[in-house]
Amino acid sequence: MANITWKTEDGNEITVDVKDGLNLMEAATANNVPHIEGECGGCLSCATCHVFVDEAWLAKTGEVDDIEDTMLEMTDVERQDNSRLSCQIIASAELDGLIVYVPEPE
Repeated sequence: MANITWKTEDGNEITVDVKDGLNLMEAATANNVPHIEGECGGCLSCATCHVFVDEAWLAKTGEVDDIEDTMLEMTDVERQDNSRLSCQIIASAELDGLIVYVPEPE
């Protein structure tokens, strides 16, 4: 299990214990994290679960593959070096304490 924190632009924080194997988009939508829509259900066909991973956690969240890389070009908020689709980050004990920032669509 991993304790994950989503930080929103308005200063709110939502911290949830996420079961191993669950992706962060599923956890975010189940816990009403604002601006995480997950319209495609995690199939990598939208970019509505875009987050910015805290720099300290980038190496632990894995590499962006080619499909995710393409989808990140379609986000509502400009992509940054630490941009990820939260559906592609899978909770595990190694991610306990992870912080992600939720951009607010313009």
